[in-house]
Amino acid sequence: MSSLDLSAVANSAVEPGAAGATVSSMEIDAPVAGRALVVVVDDRTAHGGVDSLGPLVTELLTEAGFLVDASVSVQADEVEIRNALNTAVIGGVDLVISVGGTGMSPRDVTPEATAQVLDRELLGITEALRASGRVAGSLDAGLSRGVAGISGSTLVVNLPGTRAAIRDGMATLGPLASKAIGELSGLAE
Repeated sequence: MSSLDLSAVANSAVEPGAAGATVSSMEIDAPVAGRALVVVVDDRTAHGGVDSLGPLVTELLTEAGFLVDASVSVQADEVEIRNALNTAVIGGVDLVISVGGTGMSPRDVTPEATAQVLDRELLGITEALRASGRVAGSLDAGLSRGVAGISGSTLVVNLPGTRAAIRDGMATLGPLASKAIGELSGLAE
């Protein structure tokens, strides 16, 4: 076929509403829970190691209806963690999930860095995360020093850096985050 023939075919396309024609929209009207960013606190990952936690959190957030802007890795350093969290808040995301650095070792400084970013703590979220972790048998979640709270209009939550604690934490966090984000955006009734 020549280009002339192709344009003739294009011009003879079935008109919407013609007998036998079906017109459907390709737009998807799925509600979006909000924009999110993931911060992985891990020295090895920050230095180029394989990140197995960021993709897991991103997958779970996507399943929960969030658009994930990025997953960033930082060292277990208060200044680096605080800068990553502040960048997310300034960037206007609705939810920041940090994973790792919530334990008891001297390098576990995520709660301290997060506390410096928060305007208000949400103790109910951290209590729910620890309780569900204990029930699920995750010692890391039960012993986590992670915090949760609000910075500006962004919900910030720390999760332990294990796959089991992340899976359980995200299942527990989902409805709480949706409610908090709805209230923060003024859309909740």
